[in-house]
Amino acid sequence: MTVRFSPDSLTVPVSESPLAPAVYIVGAGPGDPELLTLKAYRLLSRADVILYANSLVPEQVLSWIRPEAERIGTANKTLEDILPLMVERVRAGQSVVRLQSGDPSLYSAIHEQMQALAEAEIPFEVVPGISAYQAAAAKLNVELTVPGLVQSIILTRISGRTQVPESEDLASLAAHKTSLCLYLSARHVEESQAKLLLHYPPDTPVAICFRLGWPDEQIWLVPLSEMAEVTQRENLIRTTLYVVSPALAGGKVRSQLYNPSHTHLFRPRSAT
Repeated sequence: MTVRFSPDSLTVPVSESPLAPAVYIVGAGPGDPELLTLKAYRLLSRADVILYANSLVPEQVLSWIRPEAERIGTANKTLEDILPLMVERVRAGQSVVRLQSGDPSLYSAIHEQMQALAEAEIPFEVVPGISAYQAAAAKLNVELTVPGLVQSIILTRISGRTQVPESEDLASLAAHKTSLCLYLSARHVEESQAKLLLHYPPDTPVAICFRLGWPDEQIWLVPLSEMAEVTQRENLIRTTLYVVSPALAGGKVRSQLYNPSHTHLFRPRSAT
């Protein structure tokens, strides 16, 4: 049986005291409101002001906001527009949630925001969220670190308008043949595929994940040799994650962790 929660049915112990005036940089996850952390829910339900990336955060995530809270979409704004808004509201004694898609630690452009807030002496806190690669693995029912097959995960992107350091060129990272999660690269999918094929076999499984967690989410599981073809056929140019991994092929592999022959501090070797 699957149990679904709605914002109205979710009960979280929440203090009635107002939030301290500060900026709370909150990870909204990949799109599904149920993947927000309880801390994110608490902050969203109490904040005075919500600045959110309205091109990347679905409206459903905003369902916990107080009716009187100020909502500000930032899709059409620059840092020079956003920063004064945050600073002014906090200096006026208000609490501000800066709602970011996914997890703030990945491709969220918060580095410059935090630097500017620190220079302005505005207190801030970062609250993690679920990243798209984690949501993808869950949707695909796979573990991206399979014993004896792959034990590392690389999160990266190909160079585009934002350049990747030469030492992190996609071809050099592909040489490790790990589980590789490719963000922000759909517009350069042919180049990405060519670089990956320098090291991964053509039949390596690739999950093409479009708008994970959104109502119109779609996932295609294809061989690496078809990654560009499917992307172009479906006209995917944004909000697309590629998961390239031998782990997607499945297969029967057992971890040693729960093997009867594997002993450790909490499961010492039997005396018999």
